[in-house]
Amino acid sequence: MPSTAINRRSFLSMGLGSLAAIGVAGCGVIPGSGSSVDGGGSDGPRSRIRPIGDGSTADTGPQPHQPRPERLEPGQTPPQFVVFSWDGAGEVGNGLFPRFRKLARNHGASMTFFLSGLYLLPEAKKRLYRPPNNPIGASDIGYLTDEHIRMTLENIRLAWLEGHEIGTHFNGHFCAGSGSVANWRPADWQSEIEQAMSFVTEWRTNTGFKDLDPLPFDYAKELVGGRTPCLQGQDDLLPTAKRLGWRYDASSPGGHQVWPTKKQGLWDLPLQQIPFPGRSFEVLSMDYNMMANQSQNATQSDPSKYPAWEKQARDAYIEGFQRAYETNRAPLFIGNHFEQWNGGIYMNAVEEALKHMADERRKDVRLVSFRQFVEWLDAQDPRVLRKLRGLGLGQAPTGGWKAYLSTA
Repeated sequence: MPSTAINRRSFLSMGLGSLAAIGVAGCGVIPGSGSSVDGGGSDGPRSRIRPIGDGSTADTGPQPHQPRPERLEPGQTPPQFVVFSWDGAGEVGNGLFPRFRKLARNHGASMTFFLSGLYLLPEAKKRLYRPPNNPIGASDIGYLTDEHIRMTLENIRLAWLEGHEIGTHFNGHFCAGSGSVANWRPADWQSEIEQAMSFVTEWRTNTGFKDLDPLPFDYAKELVGGRTPCLQGQDDLLPTAKRLGWRYDASSPGGHQVWPTKKQGLWDLPLQQIPFPGRSFEVLSMDYNMMANQSQNATQSDPSKYPAWEKQARDAYIEGFQRAYETNRAPLFIGNHFEQWNGGIYMNAVEEALKHMADERRKDVRLVSFRQFVEWLDAQDPRVLRKLRGLGLGQAPTGGWKAYLSTA
């Protein structure tokens, strides 16, 4: 791992519209156990493995590559946090999951992968899924082939060993009609979460695969947050999430680039409105919403427009980053899907934006997972967090950071 990557993983140096015009954010549609868990070259084989349940998962000890959060010193400039997250997190043979794992390794980044539990359930077993307020086995996203389930399992396993977070995107992705997650009650979310957990922790039984290593984590402990389909249903999800001990939720739509607060006891970490170059409105910080505003949801549009659209999407992320970095240092949250919409331009845009943010000349930028970010938040003096929340959108601290935070 390059030295810059090692530095970025450490918190020690930190101290510990048109979304309105388009509507809500969309999410993409992704139309025998070994004796050791290998870290893909990063850590080598891990010895103390305790299988859980049917051996689909295992307790392998503390997760590798986790930074240690510490409190900011009085008057210290806060780091610029950026969280790249991925809805669904299925690998369907297009190479996008390993592509962004490699990008993260090259730049010392951790990310959050919101795994759809259904992506580990074979379609032949779909009647095991009983979605709230929908027919048995129904799903608004496609079930994966056995080959793609294998690919997804391998990438999820390696992602965790590389330091990334595995959250949840739940299961059937219902966004319309009476069965939409927008209409679900807390008990419905309880059922959906329990089923997502079972599909992740019982994939060996459900698939019959015997030649794959277990996922190297206890999902009951790993799962501390998620993002709902189409950013709907948060209010009724939160009571259930709190009861389960979750620490954050990333389902709010249309937030601003300010320091976060808690909602019903959980950190509320919304996708955010960021500048949309050349337009008079701001756009949600997600690839789907870039597409919705550029090609009106057409996933394959006029190729002659792709270069300009790719630049616009990349520059939107970068302008959002620069606005926070140069003013209030509010975290930037970016959502993505492993999709090749409009020739893959959104994948290229987010990759180039990440490279810009990870420039080694910016020593105070931290590319982290949501879990790592809330670890840092919880380590801070509450008075410091109140001062940070006192800064509005694009508002720099009066007198500079040293003066502003020295009296917190």
